[in-house]
Amino acid sequence: MGYQSEASGHLARPSKRTPIIMGALCLAVLGAIALDTTVVRIGSEQDARQQGFSPERFGAEKFPEIRSYVVEHAVDAKTLFDAATADKKAAGERYGVMAGIAPVMPVKFRGVVGEGKSGTFYVAIDGMQDAKVRVQTGPAVNGTDLRDATGTIAFGDFTNQIEYQNAGAGINNAMKADVLADLDRDTLTGKTVEVTGVFTMMSAKNWLVTPVELSVK
Repeated sequence: MGYQSEASGHLARPSKRTPIIMGALCLAVLGAIALDTTVVRIGSEQDARQQGFSPERFGAEKFPEIRSYVVEHAVDAKTLFDAATADKKAAGERYGVMAGIAPVMPVKFRGVVGEGKSGTFYVAIDGMQDAKVRVQTGPAVNGTDLRDATGTIAFGDFTNQIEYQNAGAGINNAMKADVLADLDRDTLTGKTVEVTGVFTMMSAKNWLVTPVELSVK
């Protein structure tokens, strides 16, 4: 009677070394992954870079600094008006921060609110009958006056022009949330307001002010 040989009748048994080799390979792969992994703490500068630029986060961070600067450097409106009408260039150099073709001027005043359109109101200020002073109260706040007010936020701080523009919008939005959120625009005309803010002095007699503080009396 014949018999089947071990070579032809049975599957070859795995070597006892196979699990050891596989385990070593897994450890090597895990080690390579660990070497290539960087731990990033949430809220750190590296975390912010990985998340990309956030206008909202930037605005919330920078607006308090800008407000403090403007409040500290704000010039009485009548003083600024007299200086600007006498010599606009000299007034800009003395009181403002150059931004592009014109200086951004910090100013403070008290006046009576006149007519408004789309959230921008005229304000009559004593001793400034020849001036046209308007204040932006939202909901839309345009321009980059707040971004440019201190002279410390520069284009080179950003990746491109879009980020630079969005930085200005983020600061404006932070201001609106902090200063203008509870303002009743529908009843503003005829009331007295105290305003501290900034404007780009394209004209000595025509100002469009973006506030950092606004109170209704």
